[in-house]
Amino acid sequence: MSIQNKDLRPKDISKPADILSPILTLEKLPGVYGEEGMEPGFKEVKDSWKEKYCTSLDGIVGIDTFEKPKTKEEEEQLVKGFLSGLEKLFTDCNKGSLEPLQLTMEYCAKCNTCSEACHIFESSGQQEIYRPIFRIDVLRKIYKKHFSSSGSLGSFVGADIDVTWEGIARLGELAYRCNLCRRCAQVCPLGLDNGMVTREIRKIFSMEMGIAPAPIHSKGSMLQLKTGSSTGLSKPAFLDTLEFIEEDIEEKTGRKIKFPIDKEGADIMLFHNAGEFIAWPDNPAAFAILFDEAGLDWTLSSEIIGYDSVNYGIWYDDAQAKKIAMKQLDAAKELGVKRVVMGECGHAHKAMMLTADRMTTEEKVPVESWLPIMAEMVREGKFSFDPSRNNFPVTLHDPCNIVRQMGIVTPQREILQAVAPMFREMAPCGVENYCCGGGSGFAIMNSCNFSDFRNKVSSRKKWEQILNAFSEELEDKSLIKYICAPCSNCKGTIRDILHFYDASNKFNVQYSGLVELMVNALTSMDRPFFEFQPEW
Repeated sequence: MSIQNKDLRPKDISKPADILSPILTLEKLPGVYGEEGMEPGFKEVKDSWKEKYCTSLDGIVGIDTFEKPKTKEEEEQLVKGFLSGLEKLFTDCNKGSLEPLQLTMEYCAKCNTCSEACHIFESSGQQEIYRPIFRIDVLRKIYKKHFSSSGSLGSFVGADIDVTWEGIARLGELAYRCNLCRRCAQVCPLGLDNGMVTREIRKIFSMEMGIAPAPIHSKGSMLQLKTGSSTGLSKPAFLDTLEFIEEDIEEKTGRKIKFPIDKEGADIMLFHNAGEFIAWPDNPAAFAILFDEAGLDWTLSSEIIGYDSVNYGIWYDDAQAKKIAMKQLDAAKELGVKRVVMGECGHAHKAMMLTADRMTTEEKVPVESWLPIMAEMVREGKFSFDPSRNNFPVTLHDPCNIVRQMGIVTPQREILQAVAPMFREMAPCGVENYCCGGGSGFAIMNSCNFSDFRNKVSSRKKWEQILNAFSEELEDKSLIKYICAPCSNCKGTIRDILHFYDASNKFNVQYSGLVELMVNALTSMDRPFFEFQPEW
């Protein structure tokens, strides 16, 4: 059985149901992808998943480390651990988040302005469980019942949730049905932040209960602390990869460019998401070509964690976030560089430029984004471009962490105006743009059927934006349609969207970063930097 979506209330989080809120009706996609048969369906929930995990929220499994308790004692321990973590959220040990947490918990007017801004709520056909205030209401009711003086009054004060292991498990899953894009916070008339509180729920599960999705914890943060990179890329493998990229640059462009490694006292230490070296080596190659052409004094670090700007801790665990951030800052200090410059990775921007800055009182190395620096060089004429080399439609995806959460909006557009004559904006764009759908860990979470939720629900608004941006040319297979995504995490998500909808094969929709477009337009290049090879 399932409860009707329109009748679902936060107090129902613990009610018995095979699937509390199944995903039945999704927002229709525009154009050809709105036609029957153009969109793959959801994978069926396997019996083995039902036996092992809590699948009863919406039929999706996001937390692949949260196994069902096998005994009554384990159930009680799980509930006890959650309540212990919830209590700690509202003490001084959570000093960095306590004030905005309290404000959001106490002053929400239930106006639902945030719901209209939420891409997941809208894409899902407005399912109640995905409404931004729903999970916050669940948390609020549990807190009132167990930690407020009025909790004994029960439903009279909203303390009407029976706290069971399954209700807790569903709330944990629900915390991973939000991209933490904070579009909801941007529109809240009271300045409240449901995205931040959702991360606080994730913290309870990770920091108190030891539960977090494997891709972002054991295969992410812990692997990074052990090997130097969340990809498992060790220092020897990193150096070998750089040699390969150097050879590829020479073969592709005829230029002999060496990556400056561990150069002490350099002006800039460039920081890439290590995924770029493995999945998108053209990106660090393009940075090297541009920095070489501009005559910048720069270096890469080969120190453990110093060559991977990833910090998954900012999505779910303060302790992990701080461990990684401090090691990254130490790598910059050890080289004595004047500043750290973040490459095309959105969450790394936020982690190093905002979060890390609040985690220590020690002397810091200044951290900047590459975008204003590069835009300034474009304005100063450091590069000579022939924009006709990018004579195909280009649209820009605005990464949430760089644009909405940090206000870096204009530089990327200045650059695109200089190198892409057929550039057009998505609607909406800038700080109002929608998340790619892969934010807060979703891009790397593929356990069970979670990728279906990402591709069909959390990425749905982004896919809609892309289709609308290319609506006039979409079905012309001879024409490249280029999605410019200056963020490693977003590129991974967009890659998966295109694969899921077979859009590169069917309609020649391609994607990559911004620096690749810049290098492709350089007049000093005697051949194209990239050539897309359609697969049809």
